Amino acid sequence: MLSTSKAAVNVAERVHIGEFRAYLADELVPMWRASFEEAVGITHPHPLEEQHAYFMREVVPRNSVRVALLHGKIVGFAAASTESVAQLYVHTSFQRRGIGTLLLEWAKSQSGGSLWLFTFARNAKACSFYERSGFKAVARGVEPMWQLEDVKYEWVKR
Repeated sequence: MLSTSKAAVNVAERVHIGEFRAYLADELVPMWRASFEEAVGITHPHPLEEQHAYFMREVVPRNSVRVALLHGKIVGFAAASTESVAQLYVHTSFQRRGIGTLLLEWAKSQSGGSLWLFTFARNAKACSFYERSGFKAVARGVEPMWQLEDVKYEWVKR
């Protein structure tokens, strides 16, 4: 039996990071929602079709989007510009296996040398992940739509 760290490396080695294509949204959006709901501990109030439309109308045009594929299935995705990470989610069954790190490394590599992002303060796993990945908490506030405390993180290439 593999140790957890070896299993994590094994999965990450087999993951392919590829460009998002519109036809992938039907698989990506439900994965995104499930990951979000588990991480934040709330139920998304909008129909899946609205989230799909939001993703295609707001997220895709403003960001480069990459998907993490394992055996042809989406196990994570990141949406980032050269300045910020808008979204980064990993399928709930594939977390803590290096996939988020691969996606974040891609975002860092296509950045201008710094990035900022927001995550919900109650998402302790995400806060810990970003801090381990070199991000520093620089501000706290309340996200207006969800009315939940959030944390702004920044990373600067050294």
